[in-house]
Amino acid sequence: MAQGVIDVHSHIITPEFLTALETEGRLMDEGFPLPKYDAGAHLRWMDEAGIRTSVLTLAAPQPAAQAGEAGCAVIRQCNETAARLKRQHPGRFLFCAALPLPDVDAAIREARYALDTLKADGIKLATNVEGQYLGASELDTLFAVLNERRAVVILHPHRPEPVNRQVMQQTPLAMQEYLSETTRAVANMISRNVLARYPDVKVVVPHLGAYLPLAIPRMKSLTPVMQKNRMVGEIDYEANLAALYYDLAGAHSPEAIRMLLTITSPDHLLYGSDYPYVAPQVLTQSLQRMKDYLASEPDLAPFREMILRENAERLLYNKQR
Repeated sequence: MAQGVIDVHSHIITPEFLTALETEGRLMDEGFPLPKYDAGAHLRWMDEAGIRTSVLTLAAPQPAAQAGEAGCAVIRQCNETAARLKRQHPGRFLFCAALPLPDVDAAIREARYALDTLKADGIKLATNVEGQYLGASELDTLFAVLNERRAVVILHPHRPEPVNRQVMQQTPLAMQEYLSETTRAVANMISRNVLARYPDVKVVVPHLGAYLPLAIPRMKSLTPVMQKNRMVGEIDYEANLAALYYDLAGAHSPEAIRMLLTITSPDHLLYGSDYPYVAPQVLTQSLQRMKDYLASEPDLAPFREMILRENAERLLYNKQR
């Protein structure tokens, strides 16, 4: 297990989380039912697939912030459950703590508690919570706190706000809109220089970077026009992009990785499974297929161990980034 794979994209679904969503009538907010989660089953799959460590993050949707202290308590319970699994299974689980956004002050309190007391390995942020999108100016104070702690942030798409329910029915969120959500959130942060202004925050973008390999060149080409019309200020693309890492959960392939490498470098690529949203046997086959082409494709083979393990070690264990 010492040389096993590190999985940066897996989800914990706690009883408290499910109860809160059921009470709010929001179990189907994302358009599909949440899978069951059991830590024992997760560990058995990890052993079967050769995964040394999995990073746990809370699934979508976010419990409602309008619940006030009760809403914060649900987030706290989820974080404490993840911390307990990490303690009970040393080396097998890490976790990135959820925050009770859009209440920024409460989110800062929870971030400090999670990172300082629970020893969270990072923070999970949704692309938006109740329409508060990443990149919004009111989140700058949160990013300042995360920057002080050199935090790793794992992003995950949530349902867009406002949402077009007809579109959700025609094309389920996970098939397309999640990719748009991820791209939108990261583009927002780049256009406001968030990651350049808080350079010690490192952000993991899910699902092979979504549409960013197409969006970044377009953003760059349009920046002079936007600046001339005073729609954006100076954008330090190099500094913003340097803060981004990318997990390969989803429809990975040699071709998709090569496209991703047009906007990043091999030392910023990470393995991700999306457990438990995909059947374990499918995930095992998918990981084996990745191992096979990372060994057989001459241009990718030098980066095999980096992608499967070494990059995540440097990022998550505070080794040299």
